[in-house]
Amino acid sequence: MRALVQRVENASVAVMDLVVGSCGKGLLVFLGVGPDDDEHVAERLWRKVRDLRVFADETGKTNRSLADVAGDVLVVSQFTLYADVHRGNRPSFAGAAAPEPAEALYGRFCELAEDDLGLGHVGRGVFGAEMRVSLVNDGPFTMMLDSSELGFHPIGSQR
Repeated sequence: MRALVQRVENASVAVMDLVVGSCGKGLLVFLGVGPDDDEHVAERLWRKVRDLRVFADETGKTNRSLADVAGDVLVVSQFTLYADVHRGNRPSFAGAAAPEPAEALYGRFCELAEDDLGLGHVGRGVFGAEMRVSLVNDGPFTMMLDSSELGFHPIGSQR
């Protein structure tokens, strides 16, 4: 899984001009799913996102996590995080998971966020829809997390 995480003052996602998900101060997570990902990877990546110390403490240092500040989250599916542009100028998305398993793991990631005690509001995009995302990036503070680079491999994988 890949997550592009942005610390935001607020964010929203609209489908056909109707806002379907939003968040206040917290994190906007663009989430891509790879073909070998499973629930174990989704759980570990969610915990990593939740526990990132990207919010300021009383001294102004980034020592507080989303859980510490009871921040909001907006999760938007983003298969284009698996774009491959090594050959030519037209991106290939062959590295992304097929829609059915990707949607299930996207849903699982969102459920984990919703089930986490102490968090604020959790908003969602609509899987597979054309969406318009609006945000006020705080910092700006943006990070790319790749589960394979973090050592999060599917159960039973030989990596």
